[in-house]
Amino acid sequence: MDRPIHPDVEPLGFLLGTWSGEGQGQYPTISPFGYRETVTFAHVGKPFISYTQRTVAVDDGRPLHGEAGYLRSPRPGWVEFVVAHPTGVVEVEEGPFSGPSLRLRSIVAAGTGSAKDVTAIERDFDFEPGLITYSLRMAAVGQSLTHHLQARLQLEG
Repeated sequence: MDRPIHPDVEPLGFLLGTWSGEGQGQYPTISPFGYRETVTFAHVGKPFISYTQRTVAVDDGRPLHGEAGYLRSPRPGWVEFVVAHPTGVVEVEEGPFSGPSLRLRSIVAAGTGSAKDVTAIERDFDFEPGLITYSLRMAAVGQSLTHHLQARLQLEG
């Protein structure tokens, strides 16, 4: 049964669906890489949108990363994003949403005892009909906040 989207997250309803595209990654501690990404946003009628993400290497298709979480909007123009990584890292980000853009900054970045040390993440999203572009900056493993990822994703179907 298809439920109506909850009014709290209705302004984010344009995200619903599966998005895919390519991106580039880099960081001072690794070699630059290209990746293919698939992101799915879904809802069940509650005041959140679920998020799943998977990437594979452009060169040989090997799995690279995945994450899952939830977007919430506790008040108009403001978004909270909670994300879990299979590497043992969790992040909580918040920021303003103006329609064509979303600027998220971590208020919590934590990890399990075996996770790499991640201290901050910033995600900037820009939206056009059927297109998401984003960049991600990260402070981790002794590095200060620096560019890590950027990609363009198109809505499938």
